[in-house]
Amino acid sequence: MARIPKETVDQIIHHADIVEVVGDFVSLKRKGQNMWACCPFHHEKSPSFSVAPAKGLYKCFGCGKAGGVVQFIMDIEGTSYVEALKYLAKKYGIDVEEEEKTPEQQLAQNDKDSQFIISNWAKDHYHRLLLSTDEGQGIGLSYLRQRGLNQTTIKTFELGYSLDQWDDLLKSATAAGFEQKYLEKTGLIIRREDDQGQDTGRRYDRFRGRVMFPIHNVSGRVIGFGARTLKPNDKTAKYLNSPESDIYHKSDVLYGLYQGRQAIRTEELCYLVEGYLDVLSLHQGGIKNVVASSGTSLTDGQIRLLKRYTDNVTVLYDGDAAGIRASLRGIDMLLEGGLNVRVVLFPDGNDPDSYIRKVGDQRFVEHLEGASQDFIQFKTDLVSREAAHDPVKKAEAIREVLQSIAKVPDPIKRQVFLQQTSQAFGIDEQVLITEYNKLVRNASGKAAGGQSSEGSGANSTGQPATRNQQSATRSLSPEEEAEALMYGASPEDLGGSSAFATEEKEELEPMPDVLQQCERELVRLLVLYASQPLSPDVAVAQYLLAQLEETPLRTPLYADVLHVCQQEMEQGRWPEVRTLIQHGRSDIRALIGDLATERYELSPNWTTHQIYVPRELDLIQEACDNAILRLKKEIVQRELNQLQKELRDARDPAAVDKILEALMLYKRLDNELAAHLGTVIPRNVG
Repeated sequence: MARIPKETVDQIIHHADIVEVVGDFVSLKRKGQNMWACCPFHHEKSPSFSVAPAKGLYKCFGCGKAGGVVQFIMDIEGTSYVEALKYLAKKYGIDVEEEEKTPEQQLAQNDKDSQFIISNWAKDHYHRLLLSTDEGQGIGLSYLRQRGLNQTTIKTFELGYSLDQWDDLLKSATAAGFEQKYLEKTGLIIRREDDQGQDTGRRYDRFRGRVMFPIHNVSGRVIGFGARTLKPNDKTAKYLNSPESDIYHKSDVLYGLYQGRQAIRTEELCYLVEGYLDVLSLHQGGIKNVVASSGTSLTDGQIRLLKRYTDNVTVLYDGDAAGIRASLRGIDMLLEGGLNVRVVLFPDGNDPDSYIRKVGDQRFVEHLEGASQDFIQFKTDLVSREAAHDPVKKAEAIREVLQSIAKVPDPIKRQVFLQQTSQAFGIDEQVLITEYNKLVRNASGKAAGGQSSEGSGANSTGQPATRNQQSATRSLSPEEEAEALMYGASPEDLGGSSAFATEEKEELEPMPDVLQQCERELVRLLVLYASQPLSPDVAVAQYLLAQLEETPLRTPLYADVLHVCQQEMEQGRWPEVRTLIQHGRSDIRALIGDLATERYELSPNWTTHQIYVPRELDLIQEACDNAILRLKKEIVQRELNQLQKELRDARDPAAVDKILEALMLYKRLDNELAAHLGTVIPRNVG
């Protein structure tokens, strides 16, 4: 397999800005020296994901993922180290020279990489067919032109066309050297079965005679396709999507997010539409902060994806009442996900695509601004109109609105919505609060273990439950614990059901090995402060490595990191976090991420109020000395324990004398080390 030269790897890592790279996937906000966001690797509502620009690393205090810029791409993309480097090289315009690989060598990489490679190849194949074949131009390109799409939009979204043949893609891919198993895994071809469901061995293209819409993930890699048939009176589905695969999970994908993510972050707003052409027409009209659910019902994964980039979503509906009714549940999910939701309707049954082509870009934008309304108000108007003057229907309509309000996690917003609903229906607010609490209690009773649904807890007054009330009914999530600790809460403040609780002693994890703790501390000081001078001629790395020459570390991982640091020193470089975090071994990258990430930061207000707290850096000589002494003392104590065991088993008088002599020596060493550390009062030996 081809390798990327180390010089190129160093260049990539040097240019890759971790804030820029991570910022392509989540919306980072500065807090102190670091940047924070909700973690992209697990579901959370309070930010516990931290990026340290100065150290070039990230760390999630909820799920524990950590590493440097290359590791982040590997984690977010599920790809290999080499492919992550190539991604970064492409982002920063760095040429990667490597041995020419055959398609077979390309496919020798892991399955996911192979599926990415073949999907990208298929995208290029379809795009070429659209632009350079008679069928593609006469049918596919002609259709896109009729829909008002220009060349720039077609190129930006890499649209294509599949020939109306049974095996065009299969033949072309086979001729290019790609294995059929990867064509099948990505769903690009289908295996034919007989009437009894037996594999006949024959294969054919999934997409034939269709305009192709490549589906990109948030980093721009093609993971699947949507395809529209152009055949009149075709009995097959108008739209056909790629099946689920190792790289394509439709519940975690939003069409257009890759092309629109920067605009969404800049505008702090995302427009949510239904179809591919809605996205394409709006993007071409200058509204780039738009994504589509691609005709599927909204999922939790899609909502979490949106929340990485903005808290504000405006849903664009056509005027079809039945369609709006069917979509209300999806909007409730948006509310439950903590998003601020607004709605825009279009007149006369127009959808976003047809309306912008009908009225033009400027009038379309004016309509968005003028017709936008809060979802709760929109739903209130919708259900109240349907209820008209029927008291029974009106009561049911009120309950429907309250069910949506109960999805809102923010207690202040819930209270405002209750007030608005009271005014809209002419119902006393206290009556609504009583009914709201009844709905919440019913939902709580259905939840697993009788726990309240997160974000919907309310007390008897309709107000949000306090932290103490909530902690009595449910455990805190890792991200909530991280947030609480970041703002100064003690473990006891987190409640008896917290992960920090220690009521059931038998479930406590065993104490970590003391020797490992001592070795870890030495490695931490070495990694974080390698170049920090202790004297005019000696830095931390030189001092610690010299002290450890005759005291080898016994924990394999820590010994390996120490060896890497020694190699860096031998090559005239300090072993810096930015370099070590890019190491080829995942366990070393993970350790460096853990060692170099701090959960807490001192508030700058301490300095403002003239409260000065010594930093570790100010006491670095003492920290190094103590770490060395503690390691040596632990080694001595282990030797003492071993000698005492041997003494109990000894029978030969000469052996007993030899052991006692060694015991005296190690006792003196132990007392001397303890005296230096100031930890114990030496006891007489004899």
